[in-house]
Amino acid sequence: MIRRGILDIKGHIKCVIKYKTYLNEPLKCYDFASFDINESSAACFVDDNGYLCAVSKWVSPKRTRSYPYERVYNTLDYPKRIAVIPIVKDEGLKGDRDFIQWDTVSLMSLLGVYVILSYYCDAVAKNQKITNQKFDNDYIKLKIKEIEECHSSALHWNLEELKNLSKLVEKSKKSYAIIESESGVALHSAKGLDDFQNRIDIELCEFMNFSRTKAQKAQLRELNVIQPKESLTTISKARITISNHLGGLYYFTVDETLVKRDTLFLIESKHTRSAILPSKSDIKDGLLKMILYSNLRDITVSGKALNSVAVLNLTSSKIAGKLSSNQGDNQNFAKQNSLSNADKKLIEGVFEEAQKNGFTVSIRNAQ
Repeated sequence: MIRRGILDIKGHIKCVIKYKTYLNEPLKCYDFASFDINESSAACFVDDNGYLCAVSKWVSPKRTRSYPYERVYNTLDYPKRIAVIPIVKDEGLKGDRDFIQWDTVSLMSLLGVYVILSYYCDAVAKNQKITNQKFDNDYIKLKIKEIEECHSSALHWNLEELKNLSKLVEKSKKSYAIIESESGVALHSAKGLDDFQNRIDIELCEFMNFSRTKAQKAQLRELNVIQPKESLTTISKARITISNHLGGLYYFTVDETLVKRDTLFLIESKHTRSAILPSKSDIKDGLLKMILYSNLRDITVSGKALNSVAVLNLTSSKIAGKLSSNQGDNQNFAKQNSLSNADKKLIEGVFEEAQKNGFTVSIRNAQ
């Protein structure tokens, strides 16, 4: 019997993730010779004499900032995709400092995304923080060239990148020391960077264990928090640990879970109070979780084997009625809620993505 409360879920993803995206945006193309990562779109193409790669740019190593999952999502339909991620971002003592985590790189490996780990080399002062932080563009272009010539998997590339982290930490320390001196903004103590680097220098395996421990702690913290953009109606949040054939472990928190007989429903929730539908950015963020959940196999809850269904739950305080990708009258729902053409097109796209990839989208009023 599965008891109500915090569920401990385990699942496995086999060697190939099967998924087709339908909401990805057309990417702007940049010529490699004049490409500047700091001036580029959040997701784009880079054309190096006919060699094309799709590039997403993260503005923080923290996954919960600035919709990095949406940026990655927009590149997933292209054969060679790259994510440029800073290893650390320090906004100053009055702001946050975030570090890259093993699980971020591990997730990108699972999705077949080549990661360029990088550092910031310039910034400006504003309100006792530093902002407008810029990557070392020459370094990014050098790495893109290396990926062009790389014939190994994203996993192999990403593991090699992790081995170079200590060198990047040194570059980051030097850059932030210069930024602190020139901007006059006090940054966090270098000791945090030293501790981070010492962990990395011991062994890659030690770094993985250290970072996974932090991911697990973050997972436990999130279990006790309901975000403003969530409207929950079922069992409380649950832990899920995903394994794959590469030996990776991925720690996530499921927004909602529901067990009916021998089926576990894994529900990712996106909520809005001010519009009929959550934003497309929020929806794409949720869809990246659907990629994982719809590919899960060998699901167990407290050791009991269950089937699973992935659900993307879209709620709003302004919605009248409800609609599902599995059933419902789209035309009547659109009329009832006076949906714009853009909203109708968005619903059609996310429903098609759900039907083609074997998960469910539910749209309803938040109660």
